[in-house]
Amino acid sequence: MNKELEKELNYYIENQDKLVEKYNGKYIVIKNCRVIGAFDSALEAIENTKQKHQLGTFIVQKCEPGKESYTQTFHSRVRFS
Repeated sequence: MNKELEKELNYYIENQDKLVEKYNGKYIVIKNCRVIGAFDSALEAIENTKQKHQLGTFIVQKCEPGKESYTQTFHSRVRFS
């Protein structure tokens, strides 16, 4: 993860309790350490946000309590070399 996106994730982790109070269950878009949108699905969040912001400049995070909400593992058959 690049440093800018890592900063956005750290913002979420540090403010998770407050964000959950306001956005529980929503997919929130974080850019420049602030929430710029809240949506019902990840796809909706990406589709709406990419109209005004370049992909790779924001994160989409499911806003839920607990560490599990930001520690998921995804498997892919794509190999990077």
